[in-house]
Amino acid sequence: MRLVIARCSVDYAGRLAAHLPAATRLIMVKADGSVSIHADDRAYKPLNWMSPPCRIEEAPGVWRVVNKAGEELRITLEEVFQDTSYELGPDPGLQKDGVEAHLQELLAASPHVLGDGFTLVRREYMTAIGPVDLLCRDAASAHVAVEIKRRGEIDGVEQLTRYLELLNRDPLLAPVQGIFAAQEIKPQARVLAEDRGIRCVVLNYDTLRGIERDELTLF
Repeated sequence: MRLVIARCSVDYAGRLAAHLPAATRLIMVKADGSVSIHADDRAYKPLNWMSPPCRIEEAPGVWRVVNKAGEELRITLEEVFQDTSYELGPDPGLQKDGVEAHLQELLAASPHVLGDGFTLVRREYMTAIGPVDLLCRDAASAHVAVEIKRRGEIDGVEQLTRYLELLNRDPLLAPVQGIFAAQEIKPQARVLAEDRGIRCVVLNYDTLRGIERDELTLF
């Protein structure tokens, strides 16, 4: 990545014409070939940019950035304050917090969140149609199958229903109750679950991680 801080003016010639008068700005040139012009007051959004593929033609005081459609971004440099390049290397990408696998891991470590006296029997308890996220025992030592989702919808309830049907055929496990656990449960999914005798539990991700929020709340 190349970062250039300079006093510059910018002209765009393409489907429309646009002009940025001279001011101090950040010019960002990324490894994918994109070029973007940033001010200090627009958050992440650039003032103007050219998406790849494009080529940069540098001459004293002038950059011409041209894409394959022939559109041109002309950057006129009046004064360059800094011109720095960095090799960032490959990026692993965004990893979402609170994905189902992590929720399962946290809930397995704290089964009491599901109810007093709950204990874990096994994670990923296998059935003929796939694994149940958690198999637990409640305070009365009855088996409970737990399906975990980030967002609880009807499909998840149907999935747990199929698991329960199979598990209840096993005399060593039956009777098996069901819990549908998610960070958010859609109203239609809740109605269907409760109609089938499945208990719904809304998970608080921060509580599972042992994090207390400082924000004040009404309830």
